[in-house]
This record gives sequence, C-alpha cells and structure tokens, in this order.
Amino acid sequence: MTILSAVVGWVAPNLISRKLTHHITTVLFFGFGLWSLWDAFSDGGEAEEFEEVEKKLDADFKANAGATKEGSKADDELKKQRRPFLLQFFSPIFLKAFSITFFGEWGDKSQLATIGLAADENPFGVVLGGIIGQALCTTAAVIGGKSLASQISEKIVALSGGVLFIVFGIQSFLSPVKS
Repeated sequence: MTILSAVVGWVAPNLISRKLTHHITTVLFFGFGLWSLWDAFSDGGEAEEFEEVEKKLDADFKANAGATKEGSKADDELKKQRRPFLLQFFSPIFLKAFSITFFGEWGDKSQLATIGLAADENPFGVVLGGIIGQALCTTAAVIGGKSLASQISEKIVALSGGVLFIVFGIQSFLSPVKS
C-alpha cells in the first residue's frame, strides 16, 4: 500500500502542476491534523466499538479453549499436507492479515498523506520511511496487542497524530515549491 501510494504521489505532479500538488499536500496535512485533533477531543463511539470487538474475541477464545493444543497442532499439520503447495504459502491467516491490512489502509489518512508526501519529496525516502513505520507499528501491535492498547490511550495517539500532521503542514507551508 505504501509503494502504491508513493507511485501515485510521484505520478501526480506529472498530471497537474507541482505548485498545485504542493498546495494540496499542505492543505491535506493541516486538514488531517485538525481531523485527528477533533477525533481526540470528541467521543466518536470508538471505545464502545473496541469493547464490542474485545467481548467477541474473548467469547471466541473461551469457545476454543476446550480444544487441546496437541489435537489442534496435529489437525493443522494434516490440513497443511492436504493443501496444494502454493496454498500452503498463502495460508488462511496470511490472507486474512493481508486483506485486513490492505483494505484497512485503503483511503485512510496515512495513505493520502503518503501520496501527498511522495508528490512533494523523494518517493524512495517516503516508501522506506512508510514501510519502516508500518513495520514498527504492526510489530508493536502483534507483540504488545492487548497490553499495549490498555496502556496507550486512543486520545494520546490521536493528539500526537494531529500535532504531527500540523507540524508537517507548517513545514510544507514554509518550504518553497520544488521545480
């Protein structure tokens, strides 16, 4: 998704003027900053949605607790042996994680900001920074999961994101348009 966004951002100045893409990027940064700050200070029901998902996951975990680990490992190995070679690589968990991440990121603030940043800056640096940032966030989510979510408030994350977007907007506003 990061590479796709950077390519779109790299191509955009060839379709419309670089000056216009620079101004659009600046406006997007300020807009996303204000949007994130708005989210931080307003209760959009995300806490209720999080509790609902958490209850469902707990119920699923309790329902599956009766199965023994040995039996499930043997079943998993048997299922893997029956699948064609290519499908062994593209396991259901791989496809699920890929689709959740790909479609979850489609059209969100970070993707649009990546497009804008790649339109204004070096796309290779944008791709590298975006991939490393996504990898660190995903690693923290996978490793820390529930404990990390309980220690970091959504409000702090939204405030931090909003402030960073506004800082990037100010930097973009103050920087000259590249030819």
